[in-house]
Amino acid sequence: MSSGKSKAGKGKGTPATVAAAEAGITYELHPYEADPAAESYGQAAADALGVPHERLFKTLLAEVDGGLTVAVVPVSATLDLKALAAAAGGKKARMADPKDAERATGYVVGGISPLGQRRRLPAVVDESASAFPTIYVSAGRRGLQIELSPADLVRLTGAVTAGIARG
Repeated sequence: MSSGKSKAGKGKGTPATVAAAEAGITYELHPYEADPAAESYGQAAADALGVPHERLFKTLLAEVDGGLTVAVVPVSATLDLKALAAAAGGKKARMADPKDAERATGYVVGGISPLGQRRRLPAVVDESASAFPTIYVSAGRRGLQIELSPADLVRLTGAVTAGIARG
């Protein structure tokens, strides 16, 4: 992997790659052919890249007590809404409407990155991420993943880590 500073500068790439580059973290971009008919964008990305499903993470948005929260969980798992609510300090969580997720993040469903979102939202990364030296998350568009350390992801998003994945 290489330092992001040489990968993307201001005004180039996606907001996620620009955020990573500006933060000076080490990351690697992994393009792949996205299947628009895929049932699960994350699992299709993992398969296309030959990455274990538990190492590639999907970015989901949920409403926790009425406010949007970002959840980052392995594509091999489902989001435990009750655990997310607890981790975010709330009582009740439900999946956000996809249009609300797109509007809040500036990304399209299937390409929502936890990095470089339009506005900073509370974020929770599943604790399983720490089992790997690097993980993959969307780089801000379908067909592009960014590989980075879980610690850098947590730091750049201001996330907390908790057991929010099930399965």
